[in-house]
Amino acid sequence: QVQLVESGGGLVQAGGSLRLSCAASRSRSSINDMGWYRQVLGKQRELVAVITSAGITNYADSVKGRFTISRDNAKNTVYLEMSSLKPEDTAVYYCNAKGRDGVFYYNSWGQGTQVTVSS
Repeated sequence: QVQLVESGGGLVQAGGSLRLSCAASRSRSSINDMGWYRQVLGKQRELVAVITSAGITNYADSVKGRFTISRDNAKNTVYLEMSSLKPEDTAVYYCNAKGRDGVFYYNSWGQGTQVTVSS
C-alpha cells in the first residue's frame, strides 16, 4: 500500500483550467499504474485517465483532447492538467495507484479533491 495525497482542486469558471497533483509517499513497493477518477454525489465513480509506469496513457472519451495525465516517477507524483473545463466536470477527483509489493498486489486511493466548474 501507498499513501496518496491530492492537491490542486478548486473553483474555476467554465472554459478555465486546473492542474491536479497526487504525490505518493511511504512506498516500499513498485507502483505500476496511476490514475485519476472522479465521482459526483449519488453517482458511480468513473475513470478519467490512467498512466502506466512506462508512460502509456488512457482517457475517458469525455475528457479526450481536454485533459492530460503525466507522471514523474522520480518524484512519485502524477498530474492531471485540465483545460476547457465544463460544468459537467464538477466532481470529487480521486488519485489511484496500483502496484505490487512482493507477491501482493495493491489498489490505493487518495482522499479526493473537489473540482467545481461554474457556468
